[in-house]
Amino acid sequence: MCLGIPGEVIEISQDQPDLAKVDVSGVRRMINIGLLTDDPPVPGDWVLIHVGFALSKIDEHEAAAAMEFLEGIGQAYEDEIAALRESLIE
Repeated sequence: MCLGIPGEVIEISQDQPDLAKVDVSGVRRMINIGLLTDDPPVPGDWVLIHVGFALSKIDEHEAAAAMEFLEGIGQAYEDEIAALRESLIE
């Protein structure tokens, strides 16, 4: 199962502006933000991520509620975080 997971934008790639480094539960990785051209995220914004793409911007309250829900579903969340850790860039 693939889940939409909230992540906080840490920085936008200078060389590839469609890529951003995000923090998801302490795991930092690059994601594609190219789908958000109408309202591009900036560092400090939260985005909903699915299979390496930011699908939408969300506020911090929505991000916290989503994380609380995801942590409550157990194994599927743990599997998704494990997959993220495998792609750790820092």
